[in-house]
Amino acid sequence: MKKISIYAIIVFFLSTAFVPMNANAVAGQKFTVKLQKCIDGDTAKFSKIGKARFLYIDTPESTNRIQPYGKTASNYTCTSLKHAKKIQVQYDGPKKDKYGRTLVWVWVDGKLLQKKLIDKGYVKGFYDYGTYSYEKTLRNAQANAKKKRVGIWSNPKKNLATSVAKPAKKPAKKPAKKPVVSNKTNFKNCTELRKYYPNGVPKGHKAYQAKMDRDKDGYACER
Repeated sequence: MKKISIYAIIVFFLSTAFVPMNANAVAGQKFTVKLQKCIDGDTAKFSKIGKARFLYIDTPESTNRIQPYGKTASNYTCTSLKHAKKIQVQYDGPKKDKYGRTLVWVWVDGKLLQKKLIDKGYVKGFYDYGTYSYEKTLRNAQANAKKKRVGIWSNPKKNLATSVAKPAKKPAKKPAKKPVVSNKTNFKNCTELRKYYPNGVPKGHKAYQAKMDRDKDGYACER
């Protein structure tokens, strides 16, 4: 009996030694969501989970900063999601990042969107906060994209080093103020008249008064 017990214990430890200890390596069950808003190449808002950050991949910036292939990646993601017949997501480890976004794998009509972006050459790198279920698959896909020199990898030195700040919106021009034209016509003297008409007024003007045209030249209160 003692030999059998010792053998059973050894078998138990050997069998558990090869079981992954990190729960993050086991993706959860897929569930269907609906697109509410597409934000950029690796971020979108879905029903049931809110704002979501796509697990593991990092696409170039296309919002506050504009990086090469940022808009291209964003357009590809948004088009894929908007025309999808079925969108599913899948948890894999911690459900939230430090910004409160939900972390998920995104499946579009049965295909992993993260991998599709990598295959196109629209992923500049990975963020690695743990061990993920599809990590090896995506790294192999990235190596293949680099080998084919697609997207970003057509000129990585240029595409990964360039970042352009999004131009700030110019404030709307205010319409120029029109000069104020006085309707006042009755002035006590030239001093008062010149406050409104600095160079005086000609005969025929409503503000003209003969008593202010001392030299009788047809111009009142001229300087």
